Formats: sequence, structure tokens, C-alpha cells
Amino acid sequence: MPLLEPKPDSLRLGTARSAAVDRVPDTGAGGTPEPLRTELIDLLGPEKVRCKISDLVKYASDASPYRFVPQAVVLPEDVSDISAVMAYARANRREVVFRAAGTSLNGQAQGEDILVDVRRHFTGIEVLDDGAQARISPGTTVMRANATLARYGRVLGPDPASAIACTVGGVVANNASGMTAGTTRNSYRTLSSLTFVLPSGTVVDTAGPEADAMLERAEPGLCAGLLAIKAEIESDAGLTARIRAKYQIKNTNGYRLDAFLDGSTPVEILRGLMVGSEGTFGFISEVVLDTLPLDRKVSSALLFFPSLTAAASAVPRFNDAGALAVELMDGNTLRASVSVQGVPADWADLPRETAALLVEFRAPDEAGQERYERAAAAVVETLQLVAPVDSVNNEFTRDPKVISGYWKARKAFVTAVGGSRPAGTTLITEDFAVPPSRLAEACEDLLRLQSEHGFEAAVAGHAAHGNLHFLLAFDASKQSDVDRYAAFMDGFCRMTVHRYDGSLKAEHATGRNLAPFLEMEWGPKATELMWRTKQVIDPDGVLAPRIVLDRDPLAHLRGLKTIPEVELIADPCIECGFCEPTCPSHDLTTTPRQRIVLRREMKRQPDGSPVEEELLSAYGYDAVDTCAGDSVCKIACPVGIDTGAMMKDFRHRRHSPREERVAALTAKNFKTVETSARLAVAAADRISDRLLEGVTGLARKAIRPDLVPEWLREIPGAAVRGMPGTSRTGASAVYYPACVNRIFGGPQDDDVISLQQSVVDVSARAGKPVWIPDDVAGTCCSTIWHSKGYDDGNVTMANRMVEAAWFWTDGGRLPLVVDASSCTLGIEHEVVPYLTDANRELHGRLTVIDSVVWAAEELLPKLTIRRTTGTAVLHPTCSMQHLGDVEQLLKVAEAVADEVVVPDDAGCCGFAGDRGMLHKELTESATAKEAAEVNSRSYDAHLSANRMCEIGMDRATGRQYYSIMIELDRATRP
Repeated sequence: MPLLEPKPDSLRLGTARSAAVDRVPDTGAGGTPEPLRTELIDLLGPEKVRCKISDLVKYASDASPYRFVPQAVVLPEDVSDISAVMAYARANRREVVFRAAGTSLNGQAQGEDILVDVRRHFTGIEVLDDGAQARISPGTTVMRANATLARYGRVLGPDPASAIACTVGGVVANNASGMTAGTTRNSYRTLSSLTFVLPSGTVVDTAGPEADAMLERAEPGLCAGLLAIKAEIESDAGLTARIRAKYQIKNTNGYRLDAFLDGSTPVEILRGLMVGSEGTFGFISEVVLDTLPLDRKVSSALLFFPSLTAAASAVPRFNDAGALAVELMDGNTLRASVSVQGVPADWADLPRETAALLVEFRAPDEAGQERYERAAAAVVETLQLVAPVDSVNNEFTRDPKVISGYWKARKAFVTAVGGSRPAGTTLITEDFAVPPSRLAEACEDLLRLQSEHGFEAAVAGHAAHGNLHFLLAFDASKQSDVDRYAAFMDGFCRMTVHRYDGSLKAEHATGRNLAPFLEMEWGPKATELMWRTKQVIDPDGVLAPRIVLDRDPLAHLRGLKTIPEVELIADPCIECGFCEPTCPSHDLTTTPRQRIVLRREMKRQPDGSPVEEELLSAYGYDAVDTCAGDSVCKIACPVGIDTGAMMKDFRHRRHSPREERVAALTAKNFKTVETSARLAVAAADRISDRLLEGVTGLARKAIRPDLVPEWLREIPGAAVRGMPGTSRTGASAVYYPACVNRIFGGPQDDDVISLQQSVVDVSARAGKPVWIPDDVAGTCCSTIWHSKGYDDGNVTMANRMVEAAWFWTDGGRLPLVVDASSCTLGIEHEVVPYLTDANRELHGRLTVIDSVVWAAEELLPKLTIRRTTGTAVLHPTCSMQHLGDVEQLLKVAEAVADEVVVPDDAGCCGFAGDRGMLHKELTESATAKEAAEVNSRSYDAHLSANRMCEIGMDRATGRQYYSIMIELDRATRP
């Protein structure tokens, strides 16, 4: 064992605990039981099977109120692996559930036996017919697909609020629709073809010219069964009419029986049935979707009404005016949205009864936009709008930033309102649809029903389509709360079906919580046809039992998850999964959601249980060590949960007093440390990489991998000794070269001058000279200590930095320009909690500017571009995302290059200061997709704005990344 290996006990929850009703029992501590473990490993190989109890627990939760712990998790790499798993399940009477993003709100992504993670290896998009169609793998997120399609002026029809995380496979399998899809732009209507694997292992490509003949040969019984059901439906005029009527409004409850009416052959029928089948009929391995025009002329307004019913009554008028989207938000939703960055703070003061409509028109050209705006204005004139707080203006706008803010608030309905629920409560999200003309009535009935059962009202929805969403929060550990939820559900379903003939699920699919009520909506004959369809396609019941069809009238009460309170920062988490695609470690160890899920399971366990011990043992590496700590999860999380900060706190807890003293001493003597580091890097230039790798490898084994960096061949040579000559007199700004740029040099090409010289020269060229203080050595943005949780060292350096900056900038008179984005973020934001009161006041009067922003806003307007590079690929750093500086990076890049590309898969590189040297596997995993995209073609320049991120990308791509400031200097040099 390494000398300084931290003890797992340091992460143990300190409160006295008793066993929760839904805890993993002690018998589960060993993970996947035998012989299942050995048989799956023999079938697929150990790298594709996850067996530890920590692996099973982290997959046990999704965005729903349910929790089921799988027996095993497998990560197939291709269709043959999928077929092998299903063949194994059939032969051994096992059950299989497919999981992609885990954003499902009704438990569709949870299984009690074999859970198949299809997100990791089934990704990618191929654009067809100049964007008219797209061939997409099921693990590709909707946002990622739309990023590629945007270059062609196209977009997918379905646009769920969870587009940042939900996958195309999940969208098709649930027939999810979203804000604008309605009944005409959803998956069912825009699906051209798909390829899927049946439970038998038969692979069907519905676009294949011989698809029906091949299916008939492989599955004659299935074909006959489907055609028999089709004939039975078509022979019943009343049933046929009922099916057609049910899909006049949004409906995802049960199977798409209209597939039997729309398809004439077994393959065509299956093509329709797979949409909305929730993984119960087969695995969708690929889809071809028809795309829609991306109308870029957008006009939107957020209009406020005195009541929910008043807002609902206005919806038909906007529909008639041609609005693409009309979204409804009640007062509770609006007030809860203040937790979302960018939402006006005074929304917290909105009256309880207030409601709002987010109305959007989209047109392909200016003339169309003006027509829509005139029609919208005519509608607004007829309305009695209110302006209860100062930020409300009730006006249409074309400003993309304002419109984006409106949508951010709307899309955060589930997460923002859910995040503000009482700690320890479970969140239920329901959606239903009624005829749009009866929306106002339905709102009144829903509010009354919620009040009768003691639930706080929170309502939003796609009002244009008569589709409402609402939330319920209750404590699943209390039987009285569960009974209250059960009574509400019974009343809600009866109201929706009997009063409105509505859809119990408009777009979230049946799932576990509506399966018992399926027959109430569809009637016995149609429901039995659904059971027969399942039997024809999956006679052995292998796939996702109890997710769509369940004869147990209390099935929706089984598996409700408790939400134990853990760390305060994590308690608002509703386990939605929005954070997961952005997390650098999501394909390596754990995601932010999973880090929280694991903590909650520890809290469910009694003190010292075998399960708790196993979870603690794995948590150090899986959660704490391999977290980049760059908090990109906070950006993606609608309520701003910073799991990275939680992991840094855990790192602090694991430090021994000796480690803290050493770290503080390093901060106090950083000038000496900095000089020594630069000399060491310089000396390393004369030593072979192989020797350095060996020495650091031995040191890591002896001391601790999380303390000793590993030597990487991509580490550049030492920075030039000494700074360029500058003068304080006449300086427009103070230039602060980050310590990383004082230690490590830039590109080794002979014609490339140092970053510091580039910043000095290009600033002077623009008439904005900068001054480098003589005493920058020994100062730092404090990220070195902050990222590792060394609080004492962080306090020392944070205060030293601010005091020095105050002196350099003449009390804040001059801006402080910083040449590394992570250091800009550190000085601007991350040091603040560690400052003394006096220094916090000084900090508030400083102006800290990233060098890229300095270039874009102050230098570019006064520079002459004399030469450009041909093509440039950018790596926007996660710090730039936090700072909101990506737009400025693009602006500078577009000035110095003829073509600028930001990879669709660009994300946090995971290098995170030196974490990529402590755990190089983190950067390798985090950059894999971006690197593949970068290396798919050649570029003349590879640009970024942070030296350590550039090193990480060098390692990932084999290309040489460097600061965009160097390229700007080169482009403007006389």
C-alpha cells in the first residue's frame, strides 16, 4: 500500500444511522452474484461487465421516483454483444432492460436483473441528403445531433427539455416530443427507418429492400401474429375509430396501436410499434430521422397573466396566430426558477397566482418574421396582462440572449422546482394531455385536486398542444405520504380519462407509474391487444417486464425511492442526469449524479454495514480522485449543484494534518517552489522520457498516485527565464502571466515567440500597452491548492494574490489581464470564499480580464490583420464556459483564421491543472471523442487559451495546441 494512502473512513457519513426501508441488503455487498457474474464475463469479457456493488448502486437510479438495483450491468460494444446478451437471457430466464441517458421520468431506465448501458458505445451521427435526414446511433444526445445538423440549417423534430442529456434512442423509444413537436414533429411522424434487434436476436433494418422477406424467413410466427392483430383491429370499426381519435392529441400511454393501421406489412408495423415501446420490443441500434428546417428568425415573449386559467385561455389565440411554441408556467414554477442562473431575482416576489406564457414564432426570413410579429401584437392587444415585478415587460424580442434565458427558465421546470422541494422528499413528475380547447378547465381541476390531497401546486406544459406537466413531492419513507400519493393518482387518472377523455401520458411514456392505469384509459379490448402484441414479439418476456404492462394495481407504489439527506450542496439533486454528458469522467468511473446516488446509498445503510464498507472502499478512486473538479456539472445542472466542489471538500477531508502543513508551507514559499519547478522542467529536457516515466511511476507507487504527478512525454520545455521588458508608465492594464506559463514554455517551433512576449507585443501594437510587475514570481491564482482541497494553502495564496493585485492595479484603477483561463476564473471567482473580509472588499473593486476577452474587446478593433492561417480548430476550456468567454474566443479565432471549427464533441479535457498527470486515464477518457473528431481531418492551427489544457489536447490528439494569443500576434505582426 502506498505510504500516504488515504483512509476510507474519512468519507464516512458521521451521523448515527439506522437502516432505510429501501437500502441494499447486506447480501448485496458482494455485487453481482454467481453464476451470473462468471457467465456474463465469459460471454462478453471482463471489460464489458460491471459487477461491484458500487457499480450496481450507481445505475439503480434515474430521473424517476423509482429505484431498482440491477444484478449486473453490461456495456456492449456492438449489436453482436446485444444479441449475445438477449440469447443468454432467453436461455437462462433472465430479464434485460436497456438504459441510455437515464433521464426517463417513469423508471424506464431501471431493471432488476441485467441492465444494459447502451450510451457509451452507440454514439454518432451521419448527415444524409445535405441534412434532410440523419442516421443516428441511439446513445447520441439530442443536443449533439442538433449541433451537427445546425451546420446544414436543419434540426430534429423532437425537442425535449432534457435535450442536453437525453439520447435519440431514448427519445424514439419513448416517443418523447417536447416544446414544439406536438403530434406532427415527434419521433413517430419523423422516423424514416430504423434498425433494431428483436428479443430472438433477429436484426431488422426496416429500410432494407428485402426486409419483409428476411423477417418472414426468420420469424414466421411473429409475422403471422402481427398480421392477425392488424386484421382484428381493422375489422372493428369502433376500435379503429377509437385508436385514431386517441392520437389526435399527444399520447404515449401504451403501445402505438395505430402502427397496425399505418403499416401494411410486418416490418412496417414493427417500425411504428418500436416508437414508444420503451425497450420492451427490442433494441434500437440505429435510426434514420427526417429533419426539419432550422428557421433562424425567432421572436419570443414571456407574457404574464393574473392567473393560470387566464393564461390557459389565451393559448388558442396564439395557436391561431401561428406560434410554434406556447409554453405555460405557473407561479410556483416561475418563483422556483430564480435558482437558475440568469433568471431575474425579482421573480421570487411574483404573486402566488401569477402565471406566464412563453410564446415563440419562428420564420425562415425577415418578411415571415414581421408577419408573425404583427399577428402576435394583435393578440397581445386583446389580453389583460400584468407586470407584478420590475423585470416583466410583456414584449416580444428578437434578442437571442433574452430568448435563451426564457427557455432556460422553462426547461428547468422539473429540476428547478424539484430542486426547491423540501430536503429528503421524492419527486414525482407527471404529464398528461387534454384537448387544447379545454386546457383552462383542466388547469382548474388539476389545481383543485392537488390542493385536496395536500400537494403544493407546480404546473407547466406545452400549452399549444394541451399538454400539462406537474410535480408532486412526498417522503417515500412515510407510509402516510405514499398513501396520499396513491389517492391523488387515482383521482388524477379518473379526472383525465372520465372528464376529458385525455391521455394519461402525453410524452413521458407509460413507465412504471402509469402501467396500472393503462386499461382505465384504453379499455379492456385495446389493452388486451397490447398484451398480445408483447407476447407475439417477446414471448419469453425477456425485455423490460412491468415497464409498460403490469396487471398489479399497486405496481406504481413498488420501488419508490427514499431521498436521504447527505451533503447540503447535494440535497437538491433530483438525479435528473443533465450533468452526465458534460462530466469528464462519465465514461471512466462515475458521473456527478452517480457520486450523489452513492452517497445517498451510504446514508441508507446502518453504521458499518458490509454494503457501506464496500461503497466507501470504491468511492475514493471512482468518485473523488477521478473528478476533474472543474465544475462543468454546475453549468449543466439547472439548480447549479457543484459536485466538483463537493469532491474538493472530500479531498480536504482525506488530508492528514501533515499533508495540510506541507501544502501551506508550499504556498508560503511558492517563489522558491516555482523557480525549482521551472529548473526541474528545464533539466528534464536533458533526460529521456522513459527514465522520467520510470522514476515518477515508482514514486507514485511508493507515496500515492493522487499526490505524485506522472511524467508525460507531451510536457513542454521550460518557459523562457525572465519576463519581457514593460513599463508601468502609460500602461493600459496590468498583465499577469499565470504561474503555469512562467514554468512551462509554449510550442517549440523556432518562429514562435513566448506567450508573454506575444501578449506584450500585440497589446502595444493596438495602442494598449501592458505592464508586467517585477514581483509576480511567488504568486498564483490559488487553483493548485483549491483543486486539491488544501484549505490552509488556499487561504494563504488567495489573500496574497488579491493583495498583490490591489497594489499592481493601483487600487483597481487598471484591469488585471490574465493569460490562462483557469487562472482568470480562480482570481475572479474561486479565491473569494477564502479571503479575509478586508481582502474581499478589495477584490470587489478589482477588474479581472482574461487575455482572450482583452484581445476580442480591446485589441482587435485597433489591430490590422496582415495574414491569416487557413483552418483552425478550437478547444474552448471549461473555465471559459464558466466565465462566458467562448464567444470572445470565437471572435479572435475568426479574425486570424479563414475557417474556424469547434468540434461538436468539445468538452472538458479533464487535465484540470495537474490531474491529467495524476490520473492520465481521466484525460484519455474525457478527450476520446473530441480527439477523434479533431483527427478526422487536418488543421493549420490548434488553438486554446490554457497551457495545461493544451498539453492535455496535445496528448489526446498528437497535435500541437497553443494559445490563440500567439496566433493573434503572428497575424498582426508587421
